This record gives sequence, structure tokens and C-alpha cells, in this order.
Amino acid sequence: MLAVYNTVDDIICNINKLEEKGTWINMVDPTEEEIGLVTKTTGMECDYFIKDVLDDEERPRIETENNQILVIINVPIIKDATVIYETIPLGIILTEDHFVTVCLQEVDFLNDFARGKIRGIETYKKTRFLFQILYRSASLYLTLLREIEKKTNEIELALHKSMKNKELIRLLNLQKSLVYFTTSLKSNEKVMEKMLRTKVLKVYEEDQDLLEDVIIENKQAVEMAETYSNISSSMMDAFASIISNNLNMVMKFLASITIILALPTMLASFFGMNLKIPFQTSDYGFVIVVLMSVVLCFGGIVYLMKKEMF
Repeated sequence: MLAVYNTVDDIICNINKLEEKGTWINMVDPTEEEIGLVTKTTGMECDYFIKDVLDDEERPRIETENNQILVIINVPIIKDATVIYETIPLGIILTEDHFVTVCLQEVDFLNDFARGKIRGIETYKKTRFLFQILYRSASLYLTLLREIEKKTNEIELALHKSMKNKELIRLLNLQKSLVYFTTSLKSNEKVMEKMLRTKVLKVYEEDQDLLEDVIIENKQAVEMAETYSNISSSMMDAFASIISNNLNMVMKFLASITIILALPTMLASFFGMNLKIPFQTSDYGFVIVVLMSVVLCFGGIVYLMKKEMF
């Protein structure tokens, strides 16, 4: 999909003129034909700037080629209905006259830009627009991290009542998401610090504060992701220990029951032998044997209770 936007009277409008200067070209899972068209129209020296981003394993980086700049960052997405959060590459290409974004699927905050929900956007101010996208990406991470925290708390309450596999799998999925987030945020941080440290981008004085805000927001997201990841990991370990302890208690109880049931069985075996044994001529022999079995069982229960086997 290919969409072209430009700022008219401080409002982003959808236009159909790729060649117009100062435009923002948004590409979502583009075809070869669309890649060729954008490469030719923007004067891109090589199309690998676009094609690299279409690899979902591409790592965040920043590079330049003939005054054209490629910035790749990882942005968060919701993968499926089981609420697994993942990250995918978002490519931002700055040419002399155009601002190009490339991604494998639609990104919510880019749609907010396109619909005019975010004010103060001027597509022809490419550096500022880049920093605004980075800021929205970091803010989205923070929003999703808070959602993960709420879901983790819900799962914890559910696990207090019942140790179900379903809840443990949900917790594991959230833990995986936190690992993805932490890795991606740290990679994004390196890209932003390189922007601040080097002169790859021409950073205007009025944009310097915005870049610093982006870095601060990203650092906060990294700290939150690491904190929640540690908490989630500790919860998994704790619940694994609880489940193991519960299993041990059940096995101990079953072993105790087996011992108690073995006592009357052993006594009945003795009295079932074809030998001379006590009470074999008594009319009350059966009753006596039953009473002896009951006494043995009761004594065994008392003994095991003292040993905390029940």
C-alpha cells in the first residue's frame, strides 16, 4: 500500500502527487512496482533502503548514502488474539525532497499522523518529523508496558485461586513480549544516541530539546520493561515452586494413605494363612480381626500426623 501526504495550512492532507516536494510517503508492505516507483520519484540511489526494512529481523540502525539517510527502529505491535506483543522494523528514509516511511504492516501512531490527530506536524520539516515519530514510538511502548502490567496483575490474582495452565501460558507470553520490548528499546536507544552524538542528521537548535525528550522517554521505557520483566520472571519462578510444592504435598498424602491401607491388608493376610492362628475357633474371630485392623489404622494415622504426613 502506498499513501502520500503533505501539510496544507498546518493540516496533513492525502494527495496523489509523489513528485511534490516536502511530501511524506507512507509505504505498508509495498510491492516491487511501488518500490520502483518511489525509488525513481524520490531519486533514491538504491532500493535496498526500502527492501532492508521488509526483513522482519532487521536490526535498528542509522546509515547514510549520498546525503540520503536511513533510520531503522523497532516499533511495538499486537501480534494476535492471545495478546502477544512483538516488535517489527520501521524504516524512515530522508531524501532531499521527501520523507519516506516503510513498514511491513500498519502502525497505529503513523495512522494518527495521517488522520491529523496529532497537531504540529509539518512534513517538510523532515528532522523534526523524524523526532516526532520516535517520540510517539517511545510513548506507545510505555502505553503497552502499562497494559502488560495490568494483565500481569490480573493473571497473578487468577493464579492465587487456581493454578491453571491457561494462566501460566498467558504469563509466559507476556514475559516473552517484555523480552522483545527490552531488546528493541535498547537497540532504538543506540540509534538515538548516535543521532545526538554524531552529525549524521542536521539537528536544528529548536529540535535539540525534542531529541533529548525522545531519549529520556525511551530510557524510561527501557527501565519499565526491565523492571516488569524481572517481576514477571520472579512470578514464574515462584509459581513453579508453588506447583512443585503442591505436587509434593499430594504425593506425600497419597503415600500416607497407601501406608494406612497396607496395615489392615497385612493383618488380613496373616489371618488368611492355612496355619493355626489365634481366634480361628472363636465365634468372634472376624470381629476381633476387624477391630485389630481399625486399631492399627488409627495408630498409623496418629503416628503419621505427628510426623506431619497428613
